[in-house]
Amino acid sequence: MTDRHTEDKSHAQETLFTIGQLARRTGLSVRTIRFWSDCGILPPTDRTDAGYRVYDGEAVARLELVRTLRELGLGLDAVQQVLAQQATLRQVAQTHVAALDAAIRTLRLHRAVLRTVAKRSTTIEEITLMNKLARLSAQERQQIIDDFVDRAFAGIDAGAPGAGIAQAMRQMPADLPDDPTPEQVDAWVELAELVQDPSFQERVRLMAVTGAQGGQPQSVPAPNPQLVSEHAGGTLAAGVRPDSAEGKAVLDRMVPAGTSSEARTQLRE
Repeated sequence: MTDRHTEDKSHAQETLFTIGQLARRTGLSVRTIRFWSDCGILPPTDRTDAGYRVYDGEAVARLELVRTLRELGLGLDAVQQVLAQQATLRQVAQTHVAALDAAIRTLRLHRAVLRTVAKRSTTIEEITLMNKLARLSAQERQQIIDDFVDRAFAGIDAGAPGAGIAQAMRQMPADLPDDPTPEQVDAWVELAELVQDPSFQERVRLMAVTGAQGGQPQSVPAPNPQLVSEHAGGTLAAGVRPDSAEGKAVLDRMVPAGTSSEARTQLRE
């Protein structure tokens, strides 16, 4: 009986692995396995008489899964949730995909900003401002425009001459593309700087008040911002000259037919 008990105990010990043995089997470092064990991701099966942690054969498979999840970018908390079956792998993956999408979009913005910096002489202050403005969310960008419109057209009746510009500005696309070009980043930064310039705000405010009082009626129709967004950028990227026949055709799609030369000049300004 004693011999059989000793044999069973010896066989059980053969199926247990020290951290060093696990490291050799999996290719992971002893330090990593010990850290994961301390975090509760890989609880020891038992301890030796000397107090060393030992693990059964399932620990090898568990370590492979943990390594795969970590290589995919999952944090230790998410890994623990999957292992404890508090969340399915699908749920964790969906959450992680959303996080990666956000990270990719941020990296693309960084790339676009750096391309813009590389194309022109830029001061440290301009780089800082450019990066800050480019990384704003669509809601934050829209808030900058809305704040400008609120200040410039405060107290102006919605039906007053020129007041339609306020509504047009509120409808301008506020979100940059997922992979913006340097020109798009540059244009957005220029617009954001402009509407936050006190002197420009005062000038627009004066024009709005004068127009509302009838001192200088504005009959210039504002172009549809959606049409400008759809046609102007692609045409510019294609290298079409504004003064060419093709450029004129594009302009005619954005500016209402019959707009006088004087009105077009005012609109351009």
